[in-house]
Amino acid sequence: MTTEEVKAWVKDKGIEFFLCSFVEMSGAPKAKVVPATHVEDMAQGSAGFAGFATGEMGQGPHDPDMISMPDFDSLTALPWRRNVAWVAGNAEVDGKAWDYCPRTILRRQLEKARKKGYVLNVGVEPEFMLLKRNDQGEYVPWDSLDTLGKPCYDLRALNRNLDVMTTLIRYMQELGWSPYANDHEDANCQFEINWLYSTALTTADRHTFFKWMVRTVAEQNGLLATFMPKPFANLTGNGAHYHMSLWDLKNKTNLFLDAKDGNGLSKLAYGFMGGLLKHARGLAAVTNPLVNSYKRLIRGAPRSGATWAPVYVTYGGSNRTQMVRIPGPGRIENRIVDGAANPYLALSAMLAAGLDGIENKTDPGKRNNDNLYEVSEEELKRRGIGFLPTSLTEALDCLEQDPVIQEALGPIYAPYYMRVKREEWHQYHRSISRWEMDNYLGLY
Repeated sequence: MTTEEVKAWVKDKGIEFFLCSFVEMSGAPKAKVVPATHVEDMAQGSAGFAGFATGEMGQGPHDPDMISMPDFDSLTALPWRRNVAWVAGNAEVDGKAWDYCPRTILRRQLEKARKKGYVLNVGVEPEFMLLKRNDQGEYVPWDSLDTLGKPCYDLRALNRNLDVMTTLIRYMQELGWSPYANDHEDANCQFEINWLYSTALTTADRHTFFKWMVRTVAEQNGLLATFMPKPFANLTGNGAHYHMSLWDLKNKTNLFLDAKDGNGLSKLAYGFMGGLLKHARGLAAVTNPLVNSYKRLIRGAPRSGATWAPVYVTYGGSNRTQMVRIPGPGRIENRIVDGAANPYLALSAMLAAGLDGIENKTDPGKRNNDNLYEVSEEELKRRGIGFLPTSLTEALDCLEQDPVIQEALGPIYAPYYMRVKREEWHQYHRSISRWEMDNYLGLY
């Protein structure tokens, strides 16, 4: 949108204020309030930030201002405060694109795909939990009646949350996202809302906005919403499964679709999938970015009987024990991604892996139809099936050995990302957990 088109949109919508926003490494949105009367100034770069104060953006307190340059194609009027609009931005410093900006990193990777003749379309399935504090000050699932061992799709629990869910769905309809399904997921007080796929940058922007919107509506109802990968040891964790397909530059033809293939996939799709599997272990450091992420990627079942998270580097049909699932013709689903992943960084890394697979015609191997939770580890090793990393530090070791994923992040950002995440691991490793106190204090 041009500045003049934005002015017309502002007048039509009755917008009085903008939230000029960007995200840092964690994916958390940051923003400044800009009156709509200063939209021209904002378009030229008036929203400046002390980058060091915003999070992991590659700046110190001595550095010049970081400017959020708004991308007006992302303009979103807040459904709960209609005189305010959110707009995603790209960080610049001294008039140049900032190498530490996750959105800029994705835009660069998408441009590489475009030069090869591809547009990446993406849909996402974000899972989240609604929590409250108990009398001991601990966070617990808010609904004391939501106690089933297998609560997935439970109508009674869904009914008790209809006010929150239908509010979110109405908001998404108002925004034109075309939400088409909402359900109670596998953990107590866990939910998911699905909406229509879009181009990768649009989906990343919407996913970022969605997480903020869910938290906002939850707070308005006296609750806390969390996308944390594994909040409770005995319950299923929060995934963010990404459905992907490459299309032609006009975004009219699905290049992953082949109706004659048994899985409905083209050779291009198999190459892309092969790349995801080849780089799976290095990818994990980006798609599963927390210490906590690897407590979701486990084989041992929670109370429902299945983690619904991948553990092994495999693909299958409509088989939810695989890392990559083929839910239908013409698309593939990466189930490794969790709720903590930065959408911009995760999509950058996955696209790079897929393009590498296409370029090298990487064979993903045979489709796996087994329930991999029930196959012994000895048998998995005999078949040559690889394991996903079991900890953040192991995933970072794998990323250090993966030049393709590092290149996707950029020569400046990749070492910075690994340094930040290594420090996160070290801080965790230096902490003393309740489990250690319970098991060791009286024995030694």
